[in-house]
Amino acid sequence: MMVRQVDILVIGAGIAGAGVAAQLAQTNSVIILDMEARPGYHSTGRSAAMFAMNYGNDPIKKLNRASWDMFHQLPVDFFPHSVLTDRGVLHVASAASEPEFDELMANADDIERLTPAQAAEIIPILDTSYCVTAGLEREAKDLDVAALHYGWLKQTKQNGAEVICDAGVSDAEFVDGLWHVETAKGKFKAKIVVNAAGAWADEIAIIFRVAPVRLVAKRRTIATLPSSHPDVSHKWPMLLSASEDWYMKPDAGSFLVSPADDDIVPPHDVFVDDMVLAEGLFRFCEATTYDVSRVDSSWAGLRVFAPDKTPVCGFAPTVEGFFWLAGQGGYGIQTSPALSLLAAHMILGHSLPAFADAQLINDLSPDRAALKQ
Repeated sequence: MMVRQVDILVIGAGIAGAGVAAQLAQTNSVIILDMEARPGYHSTGRSAAMFAMNYGNDPIKKLNRASWDMFHQLPVDFFPHSVLTDRGVLHVASAASEPEFDELMANADDIERLTPAQAAEIIPILDTSYCVTAGLEREAKDLDVAALHYGWLKQTKQNGAEVICDAGVSDAEFVDGLWHVETAKGKFKAKIVVNAAGAWADEIAIIFRVAPVRLVAKRRTIATLPSSHPDVSHKWPMLLSASEDWYMKPDAGSFLVSPADDDIVPPHDVFVDDMVLAEGLFRFCEATTYDVSRVDSSWAGLRVFAPDKTPVCGFAPTVEGFFWLAGQGGYGIQTSPALSLLAAHMILGHSLPAFADAQLINDLSPDRAALKQ
């Protein structure tokens, strides 16, 4: 069997793999390997993404700020239309979640505090007997995940790279400065392997004789409900509980409602837990005047976290040529421009982007203390 050799193998064709490959393929030969029949099957393809500057911990917020500028500078040949559109987020608090709301306001930028009555003028289904205070984050945006993912895959392929699906990795060995990788679609060699395998990234690491970084996959469930105000609700902001135990995002003539579940699950083709979904719908109805008459559809996806909820980006400390790009959690789409650029610069040994200060590099390092405890 012929062995194909390239400069860099990227394992995983989701948003992380596609984004970094689009950068790397500009100057290197690249192949993306994915175990599924199509790219982005598990997490990327099931994301109802938003761009919210205040979402995440300090390292995530640094990546958010850098990504914001990059989202407005995507090459028009691959992104003919903006992947960001106006949406906003209306954060609402009950009496029980008011402490979490106060913490959000203390650490956030550009959130306007509103009274319950003002919030209900924006989203009229909000129950003012539930809401004790609210805040409007006007600059939060809808993110077109499919357009972003497709654009990067298109850019990658135009630069000569190849995406090979149904190519699960079964074995790997580092010999004479090259990784020798066996897959269901043949054998490959490369100087560098990028582990962008999402929920399976620790499993891939074990195949490559690299110590795992204790990634945890968590289920996130979403249901589609008919909008109570189909003529106008598409203009409403996302409605988010301050305790982050439910959210509603308008989508054309529907509401996307999630229990914001974070139940730990093994990496697999995750499915909806009906009880978890029912609890989330109950919390949504408790906060609004909406009455669930039917659920049009529902699905679940995986979000993958390191123990400190910060992505893992960097070369494995004890194994040559193995680069981590995993653990993006619920922030992977909105941080992908900055994280892809940073990863590519690190892989190629280039000067780091201006936003990548020493603290951020340490926070993202696969050798950081939080992954060893």
